[in-house]
Amino acid sequence: MKHAVIFAHPKPDSFTAAVAETYAEAARALGHEAVVRDLYRMGFDPCLKAEEIPTAEGYKVAADVAAERALLDDADVFAFVYPFWFNAPPAILKGYVDRVFGMGFGFEPAAGGTQALLDGRKMISFSSSGAPEDWVRETGAMAALHTLFDNHLAGVCGLTVVDHIHVGGIVPGLTPEWMSQILENVRGTVRRCFAEAESALT
Repeated sequence: MKHAVIFAHPKPDSFTAAVAETYAEAARALGHEAVVRDLYRMGFDPCLKAEEIPTAEGYKVAADVAAERALLDDADVFAFVYPFWFNAPPAILKGYVDRVFGMGFGFEPAAGGTQALLDGRKMISFSSSGAPEDWVRETGAMAALHTLFDNHLAGVCGLTVVDHIHVGGIVPGLTPEWMSQILENVRGTVRRCFAEAESALT
């Protein structure tokens, strides 16, 4: 099984980066392949160009997008790791989805709309916020994110949403003990979602 771990945070020593690396290590510990896509370190351009819009004259897939699609083409799991900024994923991650998961990779034209191209693949998310987790849920921010990002992306592309783990109250004063507990929960989630799922199929 191949996991594409896609994460967005400008600081390489951030909590988000630690979660992404821990996820990748946990997947590899199961004997799976994990490819980490650190969008900021890659310098990924999130801006969709005019010629990348499918209805545009002279439509073409940009070289950087074609390279990403080739790398992700055989991924079985897409793991998104990101902080909440204004109760939404960072712009660089949204731009990555716009450009990489668009026409020709996530879906294609079909009678009456579009046809999903990633059926049978899985999607899992790990997000964090400075706001307490209870606040994120009680205000409807998490439900809105599920609707506008998770469920829409999954529905258009044919992905199965496995889980979305959110940790609230992440602040600069995060203790080593709490950090260790959170990262162990990430490892446990990977084992629960993928090792047990594989066992059930064999």
